[in-house]
Amino acid sequence: MSIATRLNELRATLPDGVTLVAVSKFHPAERLMEAYRAGQRIFGESRPQEMAAKHAELPEDIQWHMIGHLQTNKVKLIAPFAARIDSVDSERLIDEIDRQALRCGRCIDILLEVHVADEQTKSGWDIDELRAYIAAGTLSGKTGIRVRGLMSIATNTDDERIIRRDFSRVQELFNEFKPLLGSDFDTLSLGMSDDWPLAVEYGSTAVRIGTAIFGAREY
Repeated sequence: MSIATRLNELRATLPDGVTLVAVSKFHPAERLMEAYRAGQRIFGESRPQEMAAKHAELPEDIQWHMIGHLQTNKVKLIAPFAARIDSVDSERLIDEIDRQALRCGRCIDILLEVHVADEQTKSGWDIDELRAYIAAGTLSGKTGIRVRGLMSIATNTDDERIIRRDFSRVQELFNEFKPLLGSDFDTLSLGMSDDWPLAVEYGSTAVRIGTAIFGAREY
Protein backbone atom coordinates (compact mmCIF):
# COMPACT_ATOMS: atom_id res chain seq x y z
CA MET A 1 0.00 0.00 0.00
CA SER A 2 1.38 3.43 -0.92
CA ILE A 3 2.07 6.22 1.57
CA ALA A 4 -0.58 8.34 -0.14
CA THR A 5 -3.18 5.59 0.27
CA ARG A 6 -2.32 5.11 3.93
CA LEU A 7 -2.51 8.84 4.54
CA ASN A 8 -5.88 9.18 2.83
CA GLU A 9 -7.32 6.27 4.78
CA LEU A 10 -6.02 7.73 8.02
CA ARG A 11 -7.37 11.21 7.31
CA ALA A 12 -10.77 9.71 6.56
CA THR A 13 -10.91 8.28 10.09
CA LEU A 14 -9.52 11.25 12.05
CA PRO A 15 -12.20 13.43 13.63
CA ASP A 16 -12.44 17.10 12.71
CA GLY A 17 -10.12 19.23 14.79
CA VAL A 18 -7.48 16.53 15.25
CA THR A 19 -4.14 17.40 13.65
CA LEU A 20 -2.01 14.66 12.12
CA VAL A 21 1.71 14.84 12.85
CA ALA A 22 3.42 12.40 10.47
CA VAL A 23 6.28 10.86 12.45
CA SER A 24 9.02 10.75 9.85
CA LYS A 25 12.07 10.04 12.02
CA PHE A 26 14.52 7.54 10.50
CA HIS A 27 12.74 7.68 7.14
CA PRO A 28 14.57 9.12 4.11
CA ALA A 29 13.57 12.39 2.48
CA GLU A 30 12.11 10.61 -0.56
CA ARG A 31 9.45 8.96 1.61
CA LEU A 32 8.61 12.28 3.23
CA MET A 33 8.15 13.74 -0.26
CA GLU A 34 5.62 11.00 -1.04
CA ALA A 35 3.62 12.14 1.98
CA TYR A 36 4.13 15.78 1.02
CA ARG A 37 2.77 15.17 -2.47
CA ALA A 38 -0.25 13.55 -0.81
CA GLY A 39 -0.89 16.79 1.06
CA GLN A 40 0.89 16.22 4.38
CA ARG A 41 2.65 19.30 5.75
CA ILE A 42 3.36 18.54 9.43
CA PHE A 43 6.22 16.14 10.17
CA GLY A 44 7.63 14.97 13.51
CA GLU A 45 11.32 14.25 14.05
CA SER A 46 13.24 13.09 17.12
CA ARG A 47 16.85 13.99 16.28
CA PRO A 48 17.85 17.63 15.79
CA GLN A 49 20.58 16.88 13.24
CA GLU A 50 18.23 14.74 11.13
CA MET A 51 15.50 17.34 11.34
CA ALA A 52 17.87 20.14 10.28
CA ALA A 53 19.15 18.10 7.33
CA LYS A 54 15.63 17.32 6.11
CA HIS A 55 14.56 20.93 6.57
CA ALA A 56 17.40 22.01 4.29
CA GLU A 57 16.45 19.46 1.64
CA LEU A 58 12.65 19.54 1.61
CA PRO A 59 10.04 22.20 0.76
CA GLU A 60 9.96 25.34 2.87
CA ASP A 61 6.26 25.14 3.75
CA ILE A 62 6.74 21.98 5.84
CA GLN A 63 6.06 22.48 9.56
CA TRP A 64 8.70 20.63 11.57
CA HIS A 65 7.83 19.38 15.05
CA MET A 66 10.53 18.12 17.41
CA ILE A 67 8.92 15.19 19.23
CA GLY A 68 11.96 13.45 20.72
CA HIS A 69 14.00 14.22 23.82
CA LEU A 70 15.92 17.43 23.16
CA GLN A 71 19.24 18.26 24.77
CA THR A 72 19.79 21.93 25.55
CA ASN A 73 22.99 22.06 23.49
CA LYS A 74 21.03 20.97 20.38
CA VAL A 75 18.31 23.62 20.57
CA LYS A 76 20.34 26.01 18.42
CA LEU A 77 20.20 23.55 15.51
CA ILE A 78 16.42 23.79 15.18
CA ALA A 79 15.54 27.16 16.73
CA PRO A 80 15.72 29.03 13.38
CA PHE A 81 12.96 26.96 11.77
CA ALA A 82 11.10 24.57 14.13
CA ALA A 83 7.36 25.16 14.01
CA ARG A 84 6.91 23.58 17.43
CA ILE A 85 8.92 21.71 20.06
CA ASP A 86 6.59 19.09 21.51
CA SER A 87 8.92 17.43 24.02
CA VAL A 88 9.80 20.18 26.49
CA ASP A 89 10.50 18.40 29.74
CA SER A 90 12.43 20.76 32.03
CA GLU A 91 12.82 24.35 33.16
CA ARG A 92 16.39 24.32 31.83
CA LEU A 93 15.14 23.39 28.36
CA ILE A 94 12.48 26.10 28.46
CA ASP A 95 15.13 28.69 29.32
CA GLU A 96 17.36 27.59 26.44
CA ILE A 97 14.54 27.51 23.86
CA ASP A 98 13.51 30.99 24.97
CA ARG A 99 17.10 32.22 24.65
CA GLN A 100 17.68 30.68 21.23
CA ALA A 101 14.30 31.83 19.91
CA LEU A 102 15.04 35.43 20.89
CA ARG A 103 18.47 35.14 19.29
CA CYS A 104 16.70 34.17 16.04
CA GLY A 105 14.04 36.86 16.41
CA ARG A 106 11.35 34.23 16.81
CA CYS A 107 8.68 33.05 19.23
CA ILE A 108 8.59 29.24 19.21
CA ASP A 109 5.51 27.21 20.08
CA ILE A 110 6.14 24.49 22.66
CA LEU A 111 4.29 21.66 24.36
CA LEU A 112 5.12 20.62 27.91
CA GLU A 113 5.78 16.88 28.01
CA VAL A 114 4.26 15.15 31.04
CA HIS A 115 5.48 11.81 32.38
CA VAL A 116 2.59 9.48 33.24
CA ALA A 117 3.78 6.13 31.87
CA ASP A 118 4.85 3.27 34.11
CA GLU A 119 8.26 3.13 32.37
CA GLN A 120 10.76 5.36 34.13
CA THR A 121 12.84 5.53 30.94
CA LYS A 122 10.30 7.83 29.31
CA SER A 123 10.98 11.54 29.61
CA GLY A 124 8.67 14.28 30.79
CA TRP A 125 7.86 16.49 33.75
CA ASP A 126 6.83 14.98 37.05
CA ILE A 127 3.26 16.23 37.51
CA ASP A 128 3.89 17.90 40.87
CA GLU A 129 7.06 19.58 39.61
CA LEU A 130 5.18 20.95 36.60
CA ARG A 131 2.37 22.24 38.80
CA ALA A 132 4.90 24.06 40.97
CA TYR A 133 6.70 25.53 37.96
CA ILE A 134 3.49 26.87 36.42
CA ALA A 135 2.29 28.21 39.77
CA ALA A 136 5.56 30.15 40.16
CA GLY A 137 4.58 32.28 37.15
CA THR A 138 8.02 32.11 35.52
CA LEU A 139 6.49 31.43 32.10
CA SER A 140 4.97 34.90 31.90
CA GLY A 141 8.41 36.41 31.37
CA LYS A 142 9.38 34.12 28.49
CA THR A 143 8.75 36.11 25.32
CA GLY A 144 10.60 33.66 23.04
CA ILE A 145 8.16 30.83 23.63
CA ARG A 146 4.43 30.27 23.49
CA VAL A 147 3.09 27.37 25.56
CA ARG A 148 0.48 25.70 23.37
CA GLY A 149 -0.38 22.67 25.50
CA LEU A 150 0.70 19.29 26.78
CA MET A 151 2.20 16.17 25.24
CA SER A 152 2.51 12.70 26.73
CA ILE A 153 3.21 9.08 25.84
CA ALA A 154 1.14 6.32 27.43
CA THR A 155 2.60 3.20 28.98
CA ASN A 156 3.73 0.66 26.37
CA THR A 157 1.18 -2.06 27.09
CA ASP A 158 -1.68 -3.99 25.53
CA ASP A 159 -3.79 -3.31 28.63
CA GLU A 160 -6.35 -0.75 27.52
CA ARG A 161 -7.21 0.15 31.11
CA ILE A 162 -3.66 1.38 31.75
CA ILE A 163 -3.58 3.38 28.52
CA ARG A 164 -6.93 4.98 29.40
CA ARG A 165 -5.61 5.76 32.90
CA ASP A 166 -2.59 7.54 31.43
CA PHE A 167 -4.60 9.55 28.91
CA SER A 168 -7.15 10.48 31.54
CA ARG A 169 -4.43 11.86 33.83
CA VAL A 170 -3.06 14.11 31.11
CA GLN A 171 -6.52 15.29 30.06
CA GLU A 172 -7.28 16.26 33.67
CA LEU A 173 -3.98 18.12 33.88
CA PHE A 174 -4.69 19.93 30.61
CA ASN A 175 -8.06 21.08 31.95
CA GLU A 176 -6.41 22.17 35.20
CA PHE A 177 -3.74 24.27 33.45
CA LYS A 178 -5.89 25.82 30.73
CA PRO A 179 -7.39 28.59 32.91
CA LEU A 180 -3.87 29.45 34.10
CA LEU A 181 -2.16 29.55 30.70
CA GLY A 182 -4.75 31.31 28.55
CA SER A 183 -6.23 31.02 25.09
CA ASP A 184 -3.00 29.93 23.39
CA PHE A 185 -3.06 26.78 25.52
CA ASP A 186 -5.19 24.73 23.13
CA THR A 187 -3.24 21.59 22.17
CA LEU A 188 -3.30 18.15 23.77
CA SER A 189 -0.96 15.79 21.94
CA LEU A 190 -1.76 12.19 22.85
CA GLY A 191 -1.77 9.03 20.79
CA MET A 192 0.40 7.21 18.29
CA SER A 193 -0.16 4.55 15.63
CA ASP A 194 -1.43 1.90 18.07
CA ASP A 195 -3.48 3.95 20.51
CA TRP A 196 -4.62 7.15 18.79
CA PRO A 197 -8.33 6.23 18.69
CA LEU A 198 -8.28 5.99 22.50
CA ALA A 199 -6.36 9.27 22.72
CA VAL A 200 -9.05 11.07 20.75
CA GLU A 201 -11.61 9.88 23.31
CA TYR A 202 -9.60 11.77 25.93
CA GLY A 203 -9.51 15.05 24.04
CA SER A 204 -6.35 14.70 21.99
CA THR A 205 -6.12 17.44 19.36
CA ALA A 206 -2.88 16.15 17.77
CA VAL A 207 -1.87 12.55 17.07
CA ARG A 208 1.67 11.43 16.23
CA ILE A 209 1.55 8.63 13.67
CA GLY A 210 4.51 7.09 11.88
CA THR A 211 4.31 3.35 11.29
CA ALA A 212 0.73 3.48 9.99
CA ILE A 213 1.89 5.96 7.33
CA PHE A 214 5.46 5.07 6.46
CA GLY A 215 5.66 1.43 7.52
CA ALA A 216 8.59 0.05 9.51
CA ARG A 217 11.38 2.50 10.27
CA GLU A 218 14.61 2.46 8.32
CA TYR A 219 17.34 2.82 10.95
